[in-house]
Amino acid sequence: MSSVTRSRRQVRLSRALGLALTPKAVKHFEKRPYPPGEHGRARRRTESDYAVRLREKQRLRAQYALREKQMARAYEDARKAPGLTGEALVENLEVRLDALVLRSGFARTILQARQAVTHRHILVDGKIVDRPSFRVKPGQTLQVKPKSQATTPFQVAAAGAHRDVLPAVPGYLDVQLEKLSAILVRAPKRAEIPVTCEVQLVVEYYAR
Repeated sequence: MSSVTRSRRQVRLSRALGLALTPKAVKHFEKRPYPPGEHGRARRRTESDYAVRLREKQRLRAQYALREKQMARAYEDARKAPGLTGEALVENLEVRLDALVLRSGFARTILQARQAVTHRHILVDGKIVDRPSFRVKPGQTLQVKPKSQATTPFQVAAAGAHRDVLPAVPGYLDVQLEKLSAILVRAPKRAEIPVTCEVQLVVEYYAR
């Protein structure tokens, strides 16, 4: 799939979910703040509880660019964790390596972050990790490998080019952007994770 096609799909998905998933989608939202399709401008009919919960689950899934099977597995893990299932779900997703590469500003979108990981550009504690789902533990350092730092995309990132479109660096990360290095200083808390989602509706979707 070409990057243009992928970008268009992300914009379309963003409009369907009512949530800007990429910087390009933000611009489209400003022009067309309604869902895609010929009936997009029409006001939504009163939605069923199921439809509302489904959309919320799809919104969370899209923000981490997960397949449904991955999302369902993440929910099962969260259900077994102590505390509130919804909060545990987002907190667990947030320590995925691809999510933290994005939060650190090494990439512009979650898909770019995932590509950086799968193309073996990212080190965790000095070792290459090419699994986007790898769970980073507090105290671990993630860094763009030295050879990759010299390439244009990462030079652009190191100069802070993505900072204008990404949320502020959350408190659980200590980022040295010019060195393309970040430490997960502690476990993230749901309230500070820059994800738009009513997690209780997601829990209700899976618990049905």
